[in-house]
Amino acid sequence: MDRSDDVLVETRNLTRALGDGAAQQTILHDISLSFDRGQFVALTGASGSGKSTLLYLLGALDRQSGGEVWIEGVEMGALDDDDRAAFRNERLGFVFQFHFLLPEFSALENVIIPMMRRGNWSRSEAEDRGYEALRMLDLHELYFRKPGQLSGGQQQRVSIARAVANEPSLILADEPTGNLDSKNAEGVFQVFANLASEGRCTVVMVTHDADFARRANRQVRLKDGRVIEDSTQHGPTSVGRA
Repeated sequence: MDRSDDVLVETRNLTRALGDGAAQQTILHDISLSFDRGQFVALTGASGSGKSTLLYLLGALDRQSGGEVWIEGVEMGALDDDDRAAFRNERLGFVFQFHFLLPEFSALENVIIPMMRRGNWSRSEAEDRGYEALRMLDLHELYFRKPGQLSGGQQQRVSIARAVANEPSLILADEPTGNLDSKNAEGVFQVFANLASEGRCTVVMVTHDADFARRANRQVRLKDGRVIEDSTQHGPTSVGRA
């Protein structure tokens, strides 16, 4: 497959179906897309349109029924479960609507625990990366606070720090602002905008927020498992973080 050096993610005729025979339900129909390095992409569509299913396939959290998913030149369908898990841990970052922070650990510990489990760094190296990620998200005064001592927006930024500490090529975010008020939601959006505009990673975000979708570099809208709109936009303005 011929891919440009600028292309980070590519899908070819991607299909996902559930069930067998007459009861089979196709969730995604022949999705062919490519996302460039440093791009901020909004996946939109009504509930049940297939956007979260597409996100999970892009993150190697699910297996397609047909077609291909390529990330950095590696076809996800060719990997066994162990290799897929290793690929996710080393190259991808995930941010969900619920931050899933461990309440008994500090912000810094929540960031470095996944890194320590990977075994690629010493404790001091992981802490250095954790401090850097938290500083980048303006959480430098909150290293040692536990999640219960943080606001909802701060908790979500800690979860983003956890996702970026490993310097992933691709961040996949599923409704990351869904539980936040407008001010904190804007802060999270700007974090993603800055990460993409600085070339740190590609961000693909599922969102129901029409304003955020319009302000991303690109909007891909799904309906009934098919792409009905794929528009490139001027994209987000990188500003100071909220």
